[in-house]
Amino acid sequence: MSERMLTEILKDIETNEDMSTHLSPSWQQGRAAFGGLVASMAVTGMKKQLSDPKSLRSLLVNFVGPTPITPTNVVPRVLREGKSVTQMTADVADDSGIHLHASAAFGLPREAKFVPQASEFKPEPRESVPLMPKNMGSIPNFLKHFDIHWTGGGIPLSGMEDRRCGMWVKHTEDMSAYPEERIVALADMPPPIMLSHFKKLVRVSSLSWSLEFVRPPEEVTSEWMYLDYTLEAAANGYSQQDGRIFDEDGNLCAISRQCMVYFE
Repeated sequence: MSERMLTEILKDIETNEDMSTHLSPSWQQGRAAFGGLVASMAVTGMKKQLSDPKSLRSLLVNFVGPTPITPTNVVPRVLREGKSVTQMTADVADDSGIHLHASAAFGLPREAKFVPQASEFKPEPRESVPLMPKNMGSIPNFLKHFDIHWTGGGIPLSGMEDRRCGMWVKHTEDMSAYPEERIVALADMPPPIMLSHFKKLVRVSSLSWSLEFVRPPEEVTSEWMYLDYTLEAAANGYSQQDGRIFDEDGNLCAISRQCMVYFE
């Protein structure tokens, strides 16, 4: 199977009447496709149903099951289209069933009071940090589609029991035509920080994920994004991981929250 870039996959959804596409093995993460990719596919399908352009304001994702690299379809549905906000859902599915279910709110800007981010944030310079931790073990296939500078913490299978992970990330391809999908895919990049609490491989999987945009994605021009993620808690095989996504100047662009499961 030939290599497929993210822009090619999303272009299929835009142009095919049934919103069908297929992936390539380079997007695999274990037995499933990279979740950030599949979520971005759902966003493209929902955008296609908008009668007028609106900014993506929030995204909620349920990872129902592993998404294969075989042909899949995006099935969007408009729940309500108001003057300012459109609420939508989308399923990524094939003949075997639904693999991902997403809901999103797209909204126009309003004249309203501005409150700046809670505190100034200065990301660590990229030049001072390693490209990738050397003790990470096997590297998932999909990482070849991204440039990564790891600032430390949360390194899988290190046994360091970290609570935080930080990294600089950008796509290896030009994603300027897909500003929403660019950030959605990047925001799912950090591995479960819970993996840093183990020295041997354990099974982990995302259960649900929410992503809220502080700035409209189309206004974020920074190619590199800084991801600052924290493990809030873990018990009974479930972990909660929060994250903040910044541009190169330290401006807060999006907020992430993810529930993950781990199997010892």
